[in-house]
Amino acid sequence: MTVFNIKKKNPAKTMFFDGEVTIARYDVLKYPIFEKLTDKQMGFFWRPDEVDLSRDSKDFRELNPSEQHIFTSNLKRQILLDSVQGRAPAMTFLPITSLPELETWVLTWSFFETIHSRSYTHLIRNVYSDPSTVFDEIINIKEIVDCAKDISKYYDQLMELNTALETDEYEHKKALWLCLNAVNALEGIRFYTSFACSWSFAELKKMEGNAKIIKFIARDENIHLAATQNLLKLLPQDDKQFKKIAEDCEEEVIDIFKSVVEQEKDWAKFLFNGGSMIGLNEELLVSYIEWICNKRMTAIGLTPFTKGGSNPLPWTAKWISGGDVQVAPQETEITSYIVGGVEKDVNEDTFKGFSL
Repeated sequence: MTVFNIKKKNPAKTMFFDGEVTIARYDVLKYPIFEKLTDKQMGFFWRPDEVDLSRDSKDFRELNPSEQHIFTSNLKRQILLDSVQGRAPAMTFLPITSLPELETWVLTWSFFETIHSRSYTHLIRNVYSDPSTVFDEIINIKEIVDCAKDISKYYDQLMELNTALETDEYEHKKALWLCLNAVNALEGIRFYTSFACSWSFAELKKMEGNAKIIKFIARDENIHLAATQNLLKLLPQDDKQFKKIAEDCEEEVIDIFKSVVEQEKDWAKFLFNGGSMIGLNEELLVSYIEWICNKRMTAIGLTPFTKGGSNPLPWTAKWISGGDVQVAPQETEITSYIVGGVEKDVNEDTFKGFSL
């Protein structure tokens, strides 16, 4: 492996396993979708300290013990999920990535996950005088550790094959396929279970600063989810061997989703073991988990094993889309703005009629 292979002249033919990226050129793109996702993600750049959390500190002190447990436990779990996602995509996917547009996307993806990790410290520091007590407890919670092990094993299997002196091509590609499916389930299901709990507080006009930061994070995760879905759809077209791998591994992939659903249900039980909150309880969250799993599996062409129907937590839609949230600036902060966004569909008539 080298950071620049001077002997490689021809552009890569596939997304993965066709040698290192050499010239970082974006004039000819095999898959423009990844360049579009990078542009969109960069247009959504944000910082956690943009959101005022001063009221959250007061709100947190007024929560009852069960509500404080729900709030803090979700942050602990989100800290773990993004601790993995902040480093794992770059560590595992970059060494086998062959296209510059995909390489740039993976780097951008990992960078934004680190913003999420820094946000959780920002949130914890706001409500706890000693954040270390929260961070130090994370690995003592079985439900969180089980989740970490389940996510990490697919990354670790791929990373082990990436660094092996000799590998079986089929097994190496199979490890990539399973890893991408596990990441897709992580981005599309695991995060959203915690997001729903965070937003449920804001629905009660509590912890609204936290909910706004989680809204930013969810906006990013929607883009990350789109990337994994596109990778899973494009790989069998990009490299014909993945078509066979997808067929061979279908049951194993379904088992990944089943494991995710069971762990999320265990997490819902853990969250509400001390009591529920207005508008959300274990039963509702379990229904949401099943509904969103159905949606994610359908999106990548798998037959769901959970029920579909309508969203059992319809109020989450406005936090995910943001399209129907209209508030006056003096009432609360506007979260729908874009930092660094550039409007490209401008022509010579756009500013017609303007004068300086």
